[in-house]
Amino acid sequence: MKVVILCGGKGTRMKEETEYRPKPLVDIAGKPIIWHIMKIYSYYGINDFILCLGYKGEMIKQYFNEMSWRNNDYTIHIKNGMSYKRYHTNENINWNITMVDTGLETLTAGRLKKIKKYLDEDEFLMTYGDGLSDINITEAIKYHRQKGKIATITGVRPKSSFGIIEVENGIAKSFTEKPKLDGIINGGFMVLNKKIFDYIPEQDCMFVQEPLRNIAKDGELAVYKHGGFWIAIDTFKDIQVVNELWNSGKKTWKIWE
Repeated sequence: MKVVILCGGKGTRMKEETEYRPKPLVDIAGKPIIWHIMKIYSYYGINDFILCLGYKGEMIKQYFNEMSWRNNDYTIHIKNGMSYKRYHTNENINWNITMVDTGLETLTAGRLKKIKKYLDEDEFLMTYGDGLSDINITEAIKYHRQKGKIATITGVRPKSSFGIIEVENGIAKSFTEKPKLDGIINGGFMVLNKKIFDYIPEQDCMFVQEPLRNIAKDGELAVYKHGGFWIAIDTFKDIQVVNELWNSGKKTWKIWE
C-alpha cells in the first residue's frame, strides 16, 4: 500500500518556524516531523510514500535528496578525479518517495485529486504532515477491511489545553487539569478506497468538508478508535511539547528501534 502525506499547507499558526521552512520540516529531536511520520509507517512495513507538496515544497525535495549525507557519517573515496561516498549507518531505511507539486493554494481534496495517477492499488493510506501517534497501522487496515467501507478515519479524543472547573452556587466543587474531551475528532491516519475520488467535486475544497461529509452521509465512513498517544503539531508550543516529551524519554510515538 502507498501512503499519501498532505504536506503542502502554509502552517500559518506556526509562523515562528514556517516563515523559513514548511511545517513538515520543523525539527523534532534533530529530525523533521515528516521523517517521524514516515518512520511510523515504515515500522509496519509500509515504505511507499507520495508527498503532496505545496508551500516551500522545494525544501522538502532538497531534504530527501540530501538526507543520506545529512543524517549519517560517511567516508568520501576520491580517485582519478572520481569520488563516491560510503555511509556509516545502522538505520534501516528503504523508502520509495514520489514527490508531487500539487500547488501553492490548492486545498486538500484538490491535492489528493492531483496524485490519483500515482495510486496503483484500490486501497491506500493518507495522513497529514503534522500528526504523530502510536497507532497500530496494521490493525487500522484490518479494521477498514472488516467494515468494508469506502473510508476509515482514526478517531481520537484530544486533551483540552485548559483545566475544567465544576462550579455549584459560585463555589468550585472540583478542578481537573487537562482532562480528556468527550468528542471524537479525525486524527488523520486514514485508510481509503479509490472510490473516494467519486466524492471529490470539480471545485476545489477541503477533503474533510464536502467529500468526507458525503461519504459519511452515505454510510460509507468507518471510525477506528485510537485511545493511545496522538498529537497534531499546530503551533510553536506543540513543537516544544513534543521535543520535551522526546528529551524526557516519553517519546511514545517512537515505535521503531
